[in-house]
Amino acid sequence: MLLEGRRILITGVLDTRSIAFHVAEQALGAGAEVVLTGFGRGRRLTQRAATRLPREVDVLELDATSTDDVAAVAAELDGRWGALDGVLHAIAFAPDTALGGNFLTASWEDVATAVQVSTYSLVTLGAGFADLLAKGDAPSVVGLDFDATVAWPGYDWMGVAKAGLESANRYLARDLGPRGIRVNLVAAGPLHTIAAHGIAGFETFEPVWEERAPLGWDARDATPVARTVCALLSTWTPGVTGEVVHCDGGVHAVGAGLPEAMRSGDGAED
Repeated sequence: MLLEGRRILITGVLDTRSIAFHVAEQALGAGAEVVLTGFGRGRRLTQRAATRLPREVDVLELDATSTDDVAAVAAELDGRWGALDGVLHAIAFAPDTALGGNFLTASWEDVATAVQVSTYSLVTLGAGFADLLAKGDAPSVVGLDFDATVAWPGYDWMGVAKAGLESANRYLARDLGPRGIRVNLVAAGPLHTIAAHGIAGFETFEPVWEERAPLGWDARDATPVARTVCALLSTWTPGVTGEVVHCDGGVHAVGAGLPEAMRSGDGAED
């Protein structure tokens, strides 16, 4: 029971395909107490998805760009739990005009939206829940990332926002570390989520993973990513902060595709 008794706030559950949904599922199975958040009309989607979890959980209203909303949720959790052990930041959005080949034409207004929602919101949550997290046991903030070291087809300003997220992760780890709060990201391989299918060119990612992942990669199975997140939300990584942990089958470490014999398993020695 890796997360026995740990109190965790999870953002970003839209449906059962969401990485955040699988994190909630794994966390509940590992003994955690979980509260989800949703925003506006999307909160109904979160509530619907929550009924598919193994235990009943509450869904609180939270616009991650609103410090007032964050303060209200922090007050609610303080009254409910008195402390917070973990937060999952699974929030990202960019207008269509900032994706799909529109890098050179996207307006600043749309770029600003992408950066505020996808990057700055990590800081908003970290700062807004810091007092509550500082009361927790080996508290941990974990965010979801997609490798921002290279340019991906169609990813455009979301890729820039993710690069900013990686930098914000390091600075937030620096500033919250003295309070005992860890801050890390998990860079996942491509998965079939609502967000992914909203990116023109997403279908070009999968062949890259099929060719290059030493461990292989199933874009329909978010379980490996969810388990990695849960490990970071647990007390078992007390000295890890400011990191980007890759859960992508090893693609980030490989510069070229594997030989066909190795991909088929024929290259193994007796």
